Amino acid sequence: MVAEEWARAIGHDPARGRFSLLVEGHEGFVDYLLDGSTMTITHTVVPAPIGGRGIAAALVRAALDHARAQGWRVVPRCSYADAWMRRHPEYEGLRADAPPPPASGGRGGERGSPWGRG
Repeated sequence: MVAEEWARAIGHDPARGRFSLLVEGHEGFVDYLLDGSTMTITHTVVPAPIGGRGIAAALVRAALDHARAQGWRVVPRCSYADAWMRRHPEYEGLRADAPPPPASGGRGGERGSPWGRG
């Protein structure tokens, strides 16, 4: 399988806070906790027999894509997820400690705007 096929095969179990993928009888997964609209990624696990195939990256990307679609912010407590986000700047804006993106259609510098003066 390639990355695109991994992505289509990833399952999401919101009750368990888990994105998972079963490959050759082994489960790789990303676990997370949800507090309001903040997703904290706690673990990324890929067993050695299925390692080195991009599974961890596909799982983290699936979790982050889901967070983005839900409008959630992300705390990557897991070192792998943190490093992956740093290598993929298009996901850095999801970090809970990142400044929020400007509202679409607004003008910078308007009075009362958190991005402007005043």
